Amino acid sequence: MNAVAATAVVALATVAVGLTASTDGLFSIAVTPVFLELGVNVDVKLGSVHLHANWSALPQSPAEPASTKCEPE
Repeated sequence: MNAVAATAVVALATVAVGLTASTDGLFSIAVTPVFLELGVNVDVKLGSVHLHANWSALPQSPAEPASTKCEPE
């Protein structure tokens, strides 16, 4: 139980430091809302590594449906 609590404290501290850090720093986390898609974009920068994730409450539009018409050859 103590290990779980310690892990939670370390994770929360890391997120808090990342969210409040400047974008020029070695480590930063940026959360940007995307209003038209009802979602968020999350950018995590750790040194030269840059990770990007996004989430939307709206489902993505499906690809073009396949044609069901028979075309003559």
